[in-house]
Amino acid sequence: MELLILIVVIAVVVLATMGFVVGSAVRRRPRRAVGRGGRPDTDLSPGVGDDVEVPRDSATRTIDDVGLPAAPDVASPRVAATGAPTTGAPTTGDAAPAAPADTNLAPTLAPQQRPPAETPAPAAGRLVRLRLRLARSQNALGRGLLTLLSGDNLDEETWEDVEATLLVADVGVAATSELVAALRERTKVLGARTPAQARVMLRDELLAQVGTATDRSLRTSVPDRPAVVLVVGVNGTGKTTTCGKVARLLVAEGRTVVLGAADTFRAAAADQLQTWGERVGAVTVRGAEGGDPASVAFDAVKQGIDSGADTVLIDTAGRLHTKTGLMDELVKIKRVVGKHGPVDEVLLVLDATTGQNALVQARVFTEAVELSGVVLTKLDGTAKGGIVIAVQRELGVPVKLIGLGEGPDDLAPFEPEVFVDALLGEPV
Repeated sequence: MELLILIVVIAVVVLATMGFVVGSAVRRRPRRAVGRGGRPDTDLSPGVGDDVEVPRDSATRTIDDVGLPAAPDVASPRVAATGAPTTGAPTTGDAAPAAPADTNLAPTLAPQQRPPAETPAPAAGRLVRLRLRLARSQNALGRGLLTLLSGDNLDEETWEDVEATLLVADVGVAATSELVAALRERTKVLGARTPAQARVMLRDELLAQVGTATDRSLRTSVPDRPAVVLVVGVNGTGKTTTCGKVARLLVAEGRTVVLGAADTFRAAAADQLQTWGERVGAVTVRGAEGGDPASVAFDAVKQGIDSGADTVLIDTAGRLHTKTGLMDELVKIKRVVGKHGPVDEVLLVLDATTGQNALVQARVFTEAVELSGVVLTKLDGTAKGGIVIAVQRELGVPVKLIGLGEGPDDLAPFEPEVFVDALLGEPV
């Protein structure tokens, strides 16, 4: 009897143990792995404790560019808080109109929010104000020559030093030979034994080389239509900045200006030009990035005609003078713009710090689009002021503007007398 009771107890314990083990196994059953071929009716939503990591082969979310809402147009009907259409200036409680959902609008400022247009410094006398800055960078040329020419003994070695100084200053070989020959002749006849005498003699000869009778005015005002100015040059010379500074010069003279952003290949070139225009109240015509620059230039001139502007300034993309295709594109721009009328000015922007390399660039551009003037930038950063003489002599194209700094009003009309006086410093 006791044996039977013991067997029953053992059986109960075994059954209870087995039930506990089976229940635990059911509760801890591992998750089924579902591959790409899983059943479509299977619930794949992660449960509590499940791995919620997104599979690597899942489609990724796209990035949506959302533009800022446009500023309200005070001249167009708006919907007030009451729902009645109104016009005129916004009143308290008006609701701002929502921008269209399918339009990517660039951030703009409403007319009443834009900062007032700046008043550029007048063009007249700019070079006089910048004379000290120019003189500091040109001392190697002017002061060096004065020291040599006012010496007690002008022997052959001294004249060789004079010639070397002129060549280092990028005056050019032909101009240097003529200048040295003229100085030799004058010292024989008149003599130059004092710094004052040497300065007068050197000033006269430098002015003869630079040229004082050349017409350096910009053709930016013509009857019955806007004057068209095309700005060209190689990469990195500062064409876009020069366009903005020329616009400031014209606005300071009371002209109305339209800017054409025909540099459609450099990132943010149109934005940069538009910023320059907004500072002085000039309109900027631009196209799509990578678009046809000739089309943008054409539209800019048309805008100038329609608005009755005085001058249209067209900024072009930088191009190496060795790239025939790009030079042909420049020819196309001028030809397309010419359908509205002739191009009045073609300004070549040259970096004065490149020295004689600038002459090679200038020759190719002259052959392509027939230059009418040169803008020398960064002249305050070089002691090679002789490039002014070399450019004019080699190309027969006058230097009309020079850049003497990074400030917005540091572009000045070229004045030969002021330039030469800055080279030589103050008279003693």
